[in-house]
Amino acid sequence: MKEWLKISCILCLFGFLREVRPSESFITEFLLGPWRNITQDEVNREIYPVGTYSYLAQLVVVFLITDFLRYKPLIIASGVTGIAVWSMLLWTSSLEALKVLEFFYGTYMATEVAYYTYIYAKVDKKYYPRVTSHTRAAMFLGKLVAGTSAQVLIISRVMNYRDLNYITFATQIAATLWALFLPKVKNSLYFHRHEYLDGQFSIESRNHDTIDAGDAKSQTQANEHLMPLKATTLLWSHFHNAYTNTKVLQWSLWYAMGLCGYLQVISYIQVLWKDIKPDSLTAWNGAVDATLTALSAIFALGAGYMHTGLLKPRISLIVLAVLSSLKGGAILLCCRSDNIFLSYVGFVVFGALYAFTITVASAEVARYLEEDSFGLVFGINTLLALIFQTIITIVVISDTGFALTVKGQYTVYAFYFIIIGVIYFLCALWNLLIVKSVRDNINLSSSE
Repeated sequence: MKEWLKISCILCLFGFLREVRPSESFITEFLLGPWRNITQDEVNREIYPVGTYSYLAQLVVVFLITDFLRYKPLIIASGVTGIAVWSMLLWTSSLEALKVLEFFYGTYMATEVAYYTYIYAKVDKKYYPRVTSHTRAAMFLGKLVAGTSAQVLIISRVMNYRDLNYITFATQIAATLWALFLPKVKNSLYFHRHEYLDGQFSIESRNHDTIDAGDAKSQTQANEHLMPLKATTLLWSHFHNAYTNTKVLQWSLWYAMGLCGYLQVISYIQVLWKDIKPDSLTAWNGAVDATLTALSAIFALGAGYMHTGLLKPRISLIVLAVLSSLKGGAILLCCRSDNIFLSYVGFVVFGALYAFTITVASAEVARYLEEDSFGLVFGINTLLALIFQTIITIVVISDTGFALTVKGQYTVYAFYFIIIGVIYFLCALWNLLIVKSVRDNINLSSSE
């Protein structure tokens, strides 16, 4: 087996194991069940928001530490925090413990960046498209297995909602142990760019007929001392070059706003379903998650195919604007229907449309980027999404804001997507009219 494929397989198995979390499909059912003495309002306003705040607070630090520590330690840390989260779910019961647990869940989500970026430091650039598809497919497969197995186990009464946490706990242990077998990374993008140091040393060697070992060692030590400064300079260069490009800025804003809304919708959807049908004997959350995962994979693949072959940038923007409004409509169906199955359908439609739009937005951002700045830009865009999400959480959910009911919250999220769609649609039409006007003027001048 080729080395790059071997590394990809090892990483993908970690990603698969990490995503096999059947308990997540029924986490709200578990928290509001007989195992804990907490209310739906406490889950909605006091527990879940902590995860959002924690994720935001840790993302920037984790991103830089990931590069500095060269990926593998953070992948292992991701598994360890997963073990901590699900052990606390199983063996604690207080409200305070749940808040601490949500802090660790923020760490768990933030360290996911190491999984996505590790592979790019270990394989040749020509294999990037293949390994990217491998890592994404592994996560989709893990989520599909998790949702399907959870639903089967609940329907068949083999396990209850609490018991599902044992499976998740076991998969996090397995993922952590498997991560130990990942090969170490010698070079990273910012803090350990030895290829540049080697290049500088080669230039020095060509300028001198001889160079003794002492001078070489001194040069290497000097380069190591300058490494933080060089890393900062390179970070700023990548940031400046990316966000002074209006196309990158336009699509990055779309990406961040779309991700923000998606995270907010999926974070509280089980609370909404519990509100719609509080006395349900059997929830179908696992089946919904499995269906959504399968459709998301199909829609993401379709988006990639259409984007590379059919959609021009301006047309892409119009398509995404229309789909954003449709996502808003799907959320309205989700929250305004008293039929739980219609709510399920609305959520699945929303998630599938999101998979399509975020794939196109990601491709558009990548189209205008320097190759080495992918990780930084998408990290910043994710940070921006979390800032937006935190603001929405404070304004819409918290007691210091409007403290809306759960259906009121989802009505806000629906119009959030509709308004974004309308704004981008008008901007796209305006750009098309300007381009058409310029072309007409040029044609008129030519005919004269």
